[in-house]
Amino acid sequence: MTNLESLRAAFSGTLLTAHDQAYEDARAVFNSAIETRPAVIAQCENPADVREALAFAQRSGMPVAVRSGGHSVAGASLVQDGLVLDMRRMNAVSISPDARSAVVGGGATWGAFDRAAQPFGAATTGGRVSTTGVAGLTLGGGSGWMERKCGLACDNLLAVDLVLADGRTVTASETEHPDLFWALHGGGGNFGVAMSFTFRLHPLPEFSFALLMWPAEEGEAATLAYRDFMETAPEEVGGGAIYLTGPPEDFVPAELVGKLCCAVLVTYLGNSADLPGLVAPLAALEPRALVITDIPYADFQSMLDDPPGFRNYWSAEYLRSLPDEAVHAFCAAAGLMITPSPSQHGMIPWGGAVARNADDWPMANRDTPWVAHPLGLWEDPADDQRARDWAHHLRDVLAPWTTGAVYLNFIGDEGADRVVAGYGRHNYDRLAAIKAEYDPGNLFNLWHNIVPRKPAVST
Repeated sequence: MTNLESLRAAFSGTLLTAHDQAYEDARAVFNSAIETRPAVIAQCENPADVREALAFAQRSGMPVAVRSGGHSVAGASLVQDGLVLDMRRMNAVSISPDARSAVVGGGATWGAFDRAAQPFGAATTGGRVSTTGVAGLTLGGGSGWMERKCGLACDNLLAVDLVLADGRTVTASETEHPDLFWALHGGGGNFGVAMSFTFRLHPLPEFSFALLMWPAEEGEAATLAYRDFMETAPEEVGGGAIYLTGPPEDFVPAELVGKLCCAVLVTYLGNSADLPGLVAPLAALEPRALVITDIPYADFQSMLDDPPGFRNYWSAEYLRSLPDEAVHAFCAAAGLMITPSPSQHGMIPWGGAVARNADDWPMANRDTPWVAHPLGLWEDPADDQRARDWAHHLRDVLAPWTTGAVYLNFIGDEGADRVVAGYGRHNYDRLAAIKAEYDPGNLFNLWHNIVPRKPAVST
């Protein structure tokens, strides 16, 4: 810590250590199971602060983490006894309606982005929780409700401004550092610290949804119907089949509140007047609750925000198909989920624009039609193993239909083999070579790490 005062003299933002009153609040992340205690939290105001903090960390031999929204389930937003680059003050959002683009600070959340774009009747694919950081979600791929029509968040990138490990500032785009630009489409935070993103915006004058709910014992029939429904649904339709605890809302019948339920969520990039006809095959199954409504997109993005303070464990699998046997296995495994809790046992449809971009970027097997996603949130540490066992069990029973690949933003630390599976061996090797060029010392190594490796030279 002998150099900390020299960093303070050159730093515009705020430096926090465990002795500061604001340290604990600054350290808190979405997953309360993470107890990591950094030596220094550097709340950066500008790119110069990022450069100074990076140089300090390397002089001091400290490991580095980068924090935006703090939603990394594995706690990659923090590092034990190291330095955290807290980007949350660099959160400006600028909308250019004529150019249909947005410039978004590296510390902005999706809630800030969505609300800035909404007055212009525009949006791009973002996360399903408004408090998620734009940076983490986008660099890891960026799944969200608009993906079947507009692609993943990373598919809508026009440029990224980065500070590299050596302090250089570069812009990655189709014409500048195109190899790095390719890597940032799912390669995660392995290559530098994102100062800002430029996104393509899509027109979104209207947004609506339908929510249908059944008791858990009727969930298999509902999930089968949703599978069949999605086979012919237009790309404007997304959503998922989700087992969850019935929430204490006015539209939920009393007999479902606090109980395991199956819900089908149908999101629609259009007016709710179209939804009764669209969801008629699902409504024919007589759900106990049925809600159809228009809603501003930014408001919908905030509806599913889970309060911080829960312990978290997530996993995921890509499915090459979803036959009846797979649906049965998925639904039967829901009974192991911790209830009551905010946990979700989800089956998410891909396809459409996600699949059309399948070969363009690092993420492998994007043409998968379905993603199974156990998303565990609970309160009692005594339930930690139970929650993990449920997620692992779902992966195990779906194994006959999985591709072996995975969307890495949906999982925590599941080992190096899962990282390779997320990209496929060919793409991983290409990413490793790009990593060797831009971060040869592997300073940025906490987030599904890609180990730098120069390609072999043939003789």
